[in-house]
Amino acid sequence: MSFQIEIEEKIITVELKNRKNIKHCYLRILKENLIEIKANRYFTLYDAKKLIEKKSEWIKSSIKKLSKNRLNEDEFLYLGEIKKLEDFNIKNLDFFYKKEIQKILPLKVEELSKKMQLFPTSISFRKNKRTWGSCNYKNGLNFNILLMKFPIEVMEYVIIHELAHIKHKNHSKDFWNLVEVYCPNYKEIEKRFKNSL
Repeated sequence: MSFQIEIEEKIITVELKNRKNIKHCYLRILKENLIEIKANRYFTLYDAKKLIEKKSEWIKSSIKKLSKNRLNEDEFLYLGEIKKLEDFNIKNLDFFYKKEIQKILPLKVEELSKKMQLFPTSISFRKNKRTWGSCNYKNGLNFNILLMKFPIEVMEYVIIHELAHIKHKNHSKDFWNLVEVYCPNYKEIEKRFKNSL
């Protein structure tokens, strides 16, 4: 079920998807002209319109952020900066990111491991949709190749986060205290990181 709204002289389509097993209501900006609402089956079109009205300021700022972050087809992000594909002769961006991260990240892991006195058993790389890094029960670390898109401080924070999991396999107070020792501004980095996604 869908309807259209007008925000700042732009026509935007809102898609309402009713699902049986959803308890809460989820509002997402998919594109500059497309909003998705996922909700339970009792959530009506009227409720959706009310929600859009209530969240209009958030929607406006989210759309602005989306258009600001949009790259042209011939551009890509490299360590937080916009670069041109042709300058690097890139045919496959994922392949490029994987090659680049293998040059940079292991050296950073080595440097931070020595500082923290926490050493991984292995390092691997893959492209993930949800996770930026992980630490398994054998203390092997895995990193998302898309970290290459963000400033180096984000990569360093993710490394510190995963190295801290070698000592604490949870997100306890002790874990966060350890992260803070080696990355005192981790909350600020996390916030900026989330805002850039």
